[in-house]
Amino acid sequence: MRVIGISGWSGSGKTTLITKVIPRLLGRGLTVSTIKHAHHGFDVDQPGKDSHTHRAAGATEVLISSAKRWALMHELREEAEPSLDVLLQRLSPVDLVVVEGFKSALHAKIEVYRREVGKPPFHPDNPSVVGIASDTPFPAANRPVVDIADIGAVVDLLIECAEPIDAVLARAGFSASRARAGSPSVI
Repeated sequence: MRVIGISGWSGSGKTTLITKVIPRLLGRGLTVSTIKHAHHGFDVDQPGKDSHTHRAAGATEVLISSAKRWALMHELREEAEPSLDVLLQRLSPVDLVVVEGFKSALHAKIEVYRREVGKPPFHPDNPSVVGIASDTPFPAANRPVVDIADIGAVVDLLIECAEPIDAVLARAGFSASRARAGSPSVI
């Protein structure tokens, strides 16, 4: 498994970009999973459903399964939010994990920058930014910069800059023996 992040200020178009690159990555024969960081509370469950009732009753984890999908919800209650490294270890093996957000985490990431957002770029102060997808040229960036509208170039940059999951986990102090037998390794 390889990991690459997509980070940027709110409103920069991270989610829109990810929804455009995933089909292109799949078209290249890669399997892809995503991790999305939310800065606010969220719920994937609905009040009145049995799974919601189980969580409300105090269950720490509720797994819902059907013929089409399964989902595992874990209530943190008083626990700290898990780090990206912990979350990565919970994923099933794929070729590429695209991480949205987690701007401060130490994995390789592409900064999504749009001038209209009105915020300064963060790549000058973030050594984990290994490339930039932008509507603005950054000739002194000292890293690859691609036009955010050129989805093919963005996909190439993601693949080129993705790093092995073992490197991400080792940086966080986890054992580098994360690789699972039979894990995809197309890229």
